[in-house]
Amino acid sequence: MSGARTLLLGLLAACALLGFSAALAVASSGDSNAPAQTTTTQPPPTEPQPTTPTQPAAPPRQLGIPSGVTVGRVDVGDLTPYEASALLREEFGRPVALVGAGRRFELAPDDVGAKPNIKKAIMRARFSRPGARVPLHVWVSRDRIRAIVDSVAAEVDRAPSSAEIVLRDARIEVKRARPGRRLDRVDTSRAIRVMLKSNLRDPVPLEFGLVKPKIDESELGPSIVILRGSNRLRLYRNAKLVRSFGVATGEPRYPTPVGAFEIVTMQRNPWWYPPPSDWAVGSDPVPPGPGNPLGTRWMGISAPYVGIHGTPDAASIGYSASHGCVRMRISEAEWLFQRVEVGTPVFIVAS
Repeated sequence: MSGARTLLLGLLAACALLGFSAALAVASSGDSNAPAQTTTTQPPPTEPQPTTPTQPAAPPRQLGIPSGVTVGRVDVGDLTPYEASALLREEFGRPVALVGAGRRFELAPDDVGAKPNIKKAIMRARFSRPGARVPLHVWVSRDRIRAIVDSVAAEVDRAPSSAEIVLRDARIEVKRARPGRRLDRVDTSRAIRVMLKSNLRDPVPLEFGLVKPKIDESELGPSIVILRGSNRLRLYRNAKLVRSFGVATGEPRYPTPVGAFEIVTMQRNPWWYPPPSDWAVGSDPVPPGPGNPLGTRWMGISAPYVGIHGTPDAASIGYSASHGCVRMRISEAEWLFQRVEVGTPVFIVAS
């Protein structure tokens, strides 16, 4: 009973307190039916401010390439892609120089079909770290490079010169051999490709291979000099005199020709056939044998119908008595026949 009583007293006290609070609020507000008065404060008038025309926003600067970046060995750091592309085209367009044999050749990259992929390289450069090295990929035409190298080779190659016997003042002299040279086309083509693909422009030295002459001084072999005026035949080997012979040469009406010739045919026991000349009109061929006017050996030279041969008429030796050929004693013609060959030079001089 005491707990319930206590609770009831608490509720009554709370209600009394609420009523007192409400009455106090009414007293402080006055007449509840009077309208509420409000006051507002107006800000002081302001003068209008002058307006400025608005400027269009500047376009954003194109993303530059980081500092120290190189593309194909060209520094493009801190440049815009456009600037870097222009610089690369200028640098790549420099010619490749070929130097050698006292000559200099310059090859423009366009001439050999070289095409750099500048766009791809610049794109990589834009997103590279500072100081990065970006390669420049280059496509080259091997066929066009080889064609240009062949044209260069045509100007710098040199054919070898074989040693040969020359006649000077009725004397034999040796014209010395000279080796030739041939451009190494494979190495030169490779060097050009390296210069283009690595974007280098160092001079490319031309490399040559040695071309040996066919005949060296030690391989000259025999040569013959015939002195028509003194009716002498001299045999030389490697420009050194081996032996001299008395011969018969052409009579004034049918002179032995003067000039440089060579042996073109060699026959043992030859037939004699009449040449197309007035002195042989009506003559018949003569078979090999003692009466053959050519003796036993015939060494025809490159002058038509003229040769060196033996003769049964040994009394004519030392005179201008033949119809243009060079007569020798039969035994001496056989000896000479063993020491010459087709291709042996024969010089006939007037002295």
